[in-house]
Amino acid sequence: MTLMDVLVDFARTGRIGPLHCGMTLAEAEDILGPGRPHPAHRMKGLDIDGYPYSWGGLSLAITRRSVSAVRIHLSPGSTAKLPPLVLPDSESFAATVLREELVTALDAAGCEHEVDSVLTFGRQSSMVTRPADVCAVFSRPGRDDDLPHRDRHHLGVMHKHTA
Repeated sequence: MTLMDVLVDFARTGRIGPLHCGMTLAEAEDILGPGRPHPAHRMKGLDIDGYPYSWGGLSLAITRRSVSAVRIHLSPGSTAKLPPLVLPDSESFAATVLREELVTALDAAGCEHEVDSVLTFGRQSSMVTRPADVCAVFSRPGRDDDLPHRDRHHLGVMHKHTA
């Protein structure tokens, strides 16, 4: 399994392996182990809504103790940092994914996608997959980022939210 396999499967299904919106935080932690809660949880308690628990580059937003969003965060120019359940040996995969590479992989998998005009502006672009409604957000490198293909869009985050 490669990072691109994980991304395409998430784009097609809205799930990352057994992880999905609607499951309880307890179910997610049974699968992944204890997550690192956002500081707001530590300050205001477990019942504060909308703040994520994270496992490296994977985060789950929690609302009423259920998963309301699933996100994969990538840092172009580094290596992927995902839990072994999501991507075994993730540190061996480059976290740099160009928009064209993801589009090609989605097309090869028969996954429909369209431009998300709400999140496409300036140096950023976005797409939404159908029917899973997973959003991929890309941006061009900043002037201090040491990345190849500076004129192209790099994937920063893929996410799925409940309605």
